[in-house]
Amino acid sequence: MIRSTLVALAVLALLATPLDAVAQAGRTTGLPLPRFVSLGADEVNLRFGPGEGYPIAWILTREGLPVEIVQEFDTWRKVRLHDGDLGWIHGSLLSSRRTVLVADEVRALRQTPDQEARIVLRAEPGVIGRLLDCDGSWCRVEIEGRRGWLQRADFWGVLPDETLR
Repeated sequence: MIRSTLVALAVLALLATPLDAVAQAGRTTGLPLPRFVSLGADEVNLRFGPGEGYPIAWILTREGLPVEIVQEFDTWRKVRLHDGDLGWIHGSLLSSRRTVLVADEVRALRQTPDQEARIVLRAEPGVIGRLLDCDGSWCRVEIEGRRGWLQRADFWGVLPDETLR
């Protein structure tokens, strides 16, 4: 009787919690969800579940690759890759360093956030750059030591309304 009452109270407390509060903060870290981080090692196992007992879905071999954390469980993070695949990675293999992945086709890195600005370099699809800041539809990135501006639609690695300084 007491146990069922406690379970009922726990369920009521969960239902009384606003959904946006649950969806916006990780249960383990309290950090916002979703959020972007990058791979902190050059070989990372992407697993089907949050633990070493779960099978490996993929072995990711690109340190710095941006991933989107969508869920937390203890020391494990459920991430979404740029192609939409989901899996679990141990938190110690992730870095808070922000990076971007150039999307789909060759993209022009521009000197200023203007479509007519001088091109600093042309980045091939799949190139990883360091994210410096974002404001509006443009973000400043560094690729191979060169800094410039890309439109958000040209890469993967930031949330649609995210502002970084």
